[in-house]
Amino acid sequence: MILHSNIIGQGQPFIILHGFLGMSDNWKALGRKFSEQGYEVHLVDQRNHGRSPHDEVFNYEVLIRDLKQYCDSYKLSNIVLLGHSMGGKVAMLFAAKYPQMVSKLLVADISPRYYPLHHQTILEGLSVLDLDVLKTRKEADEVLANYVSEFDVRQFLLKNLYWVEKGKFALRINLKVLKDNVEEIGEALPTNSIFKGDTLFLRGDKSDYILEQDEKLIKIHFPNSVLVTINNAGHWLHTENPDTFFESLVSFL
Repeated sequence: MILHSNIIGQGQPFIILHGFLGMSDNWKALGRKFSEQGYEVHLVDQRNHGRSPHDEVFNYEVLIRDLKQYCDSYKLSNIVLLGHSMGGKVAMLFAAKYPQMVSKLLVADISPRYYPLHHQTILEGLSVLDLDVLKTRKEADEVLANYVSEFDVRQFLLKNLYWVEKGKFALRINLKVLKDNVEEIGEALPTNSIFKGDTLFLRGDKSDYILEQDEKLIKIHFPNSVLVTINNAGHWLHTENPDTFFESLVSFL
């Protein structure tokens, strides 16, 4: 699996992993800002997302393997690793398995615990998009609005829509495989997954992904961690309050 990435800047390697149904393009603006801090930023598309290859197998084990192969191919070490949501779970597991490779771990709005299914409506909405009939993004948005009420979330999802040829839309995500394996996304970290390096967890003050009762579990898996709350932000804290998000990360680093 040769993952697609966009590499910006020079310096210590800094890998950013997007969340479920996202892509590396979601992080371009922040990636440029981190590169200006003296990092070589790798904006990575995980398998079945963005411009990376599609595959029938999709679980955290292969996502970690993909990332290790990516680091080996670019000869990366002493990396700063940032992951959001699903990407945060990948980052946590990778750091626990390969602690010698990770300088600092940054986890955005996800805890090590198990999460029940909660993407079904979004996946259903994406599934009903008739890509052979749709002519504009506005039409796609109108269809998706029947399933997803939040405009910002719909715009995030519709970034996956692109022109595969003139007059014909396609989705960058491997929708069928992601639907078939959606239960994998909520899996908890194994109890023996521990990373003792410097770790920052960030949560949105309007998000329920990291709760007070999660703090003890975080400390068990990541004993040298701190938790910072980003005000005026929900689960997509890096887009809802990008300035505070960026400043919190830079201060920690």
